[in-house]
Amino acid sequence: MASHTFCDGIVMATITLKGLAHSYLAQPRNLQMYPQDYAIQAIDHVWKQGGAYALLGPSGCGKSTLLNIMSGLLSPSKGEVLFDNQVVNALSPEQRNIAQVFQFPVVYDAMTVAENLAFPLKNIKMSKAQIHIKVREIADLLGLTDSLDKKAKNLSADQKQKVSMARGLVREDVSAILFDEPLTVIDPNLKWKLRRKLKQIHEQLNITMLYVTHDQLEAATFADEIALMYQGKIVQIGSPQALFEQPNHTFVGYFIGSPGMNFIPIGKSGEGVCYQDIYLAISEPQQAALQFTHSTNLKLGIRPEFIELSETSSSNSFAANVLSVQHLGSYQLVLVDFAGLELQVRVAEKMQFTGATVYLVFPSQWLKLYIDEYLVGESALENRHESQWESKREDKGDNLE
Repeated sequence: MASHTFCDGIVMATITLKGLAHSYLAQPRNLQMYPQDYAIQAIDHVWKQGGAYALLGPSGCGKSTLLNIMSGLLSPSKGEVLFDNQVVNALSPEQRNIAQVFQFPVVYDAMTVAENLAFPLKNIKMSKAQIHIKVREIADLLGLTDSLDKKAKNLSADQKQKVSMARGLVREDVSAILFDEPLTVIDPNLKWKLRRKLKQIHEQLNITMLYVTHDQLEAATFADEIALMYQGKIVQIGSPQALFEQPNHTFVGYFIGSPGMNFIPIGKSGEGVCYQDIYLAISEPQQAALQFTHSTNLKLGIRPEFIELSETSSSNSFAANVLSVQHLGSYQLVLVDFAGLELQVRVAEKMQFTGATVYLVFPSQWLKLYIDEYLVGESALENRHESQWESKREDKGDNLE
C-alpha cells in the first residue's frame, strides 16, 4: 500500500485492531502460556468513524501503550492496525494523519499562541485567510482568544495544555484525534468545562476521538462508548449505563461506580446458591449457567445502590449489623456485616437508624452471577458472556460438561 493515501487530505477515520499484542521484552514467551510477558494481549476491536470513545482503566493496564500503537509511535509485537481497512503498521504518525494530545503540554514556547495553532495548518498549506478563521474559531471554543498574541512560554501549565489540545483540534482533515489523559495538569475547576467543550467540538467536527483516562467521570462525560481495560485486555465495551448496570467482568463491577460492586462468594445449593449456610435464590438462566461448570470460583455481585435496606424484617430479607455510616451529602453509605462479609449499601440521606441490626433485600434483577470472574446467566447477554467464559476455561485446560 502506498503511504501517500494518508497524506493527500483523505480522511480515514475507522480504526481496526486485529490480534494486537505487545511486549516490552526483547524475547517474550508464548502469549497464551505467558500472558504476563505482554502489556497488550490479543485485542480485536473497531473504533468506528466519527465516534467519541474513552479508553478507561487503572495505571499500568496498557491504555497508553495501545494509544501509542494506534498513533504509530510504537510498533506492536503482534497483530495489525488498519485505517479504513488498510494496514498501517509500517506508517509513521504523520503518514497516518493522526493528531495526538499528550498528558503534558507539547507547545512551541518561542511562538505565540496564534502561531502554535497555525503551525499544523501551514504544514498542510492552508491559505492565510483560512488559517486566520480556523485559529480564531478553535481559540474561541477553548477560551484562548485573549491569549492569541501571548508567547507560549509565558503561559501557565493548564493554559499550555489548552494550547496543546487546540493544536490537536485545529485540523479537520485528520483521521482521528487521540487524547492521552490530557487534563492531568488542568486546574480541577476547569476540567468539567473542558470535558464538555471537547464533547461539543466532537459533535461539531464529527471526527473520531479516543480519550484515554483513569477517571470514570471523565470517561462518562466525554464518551458515547467506554472501553474498559484490565491487565492488557479490553474486558468490556459499552455505554456508561451498560458498564454500570451489566458489568461483564468482576473488575468492571469493582472499577465502575463509587463505591464499586459488592461481591458475595457462593457455592451451589439445590436450585439456588448459598453463602455459608444462607440460601440465596437466583434466576432460571443463572441456575442453567451453573449446570455447565465445575468451577468453584462463583460470586454474586450487587451494587450498593440496588440493595434494599430496612429496619424491618421480611420473608426475603437477611439480617446484618451496621458497622459505620458515612453522610455524603445527598446520600449515606452504610457499611454492614452480613454473616462475616462486609457489604456497602447506599441509602437516602434522610434515612435514620435506631438500632445496630438492619435487614437486607437483594432484588433478583440486580443480582449478578459470575463464574471465573465473567458474568453469566443474563438472558440478553448470555451467549456472549458464556462464550468468553468458555474461552477462558479452555485456556486454563478445563473441560465443560
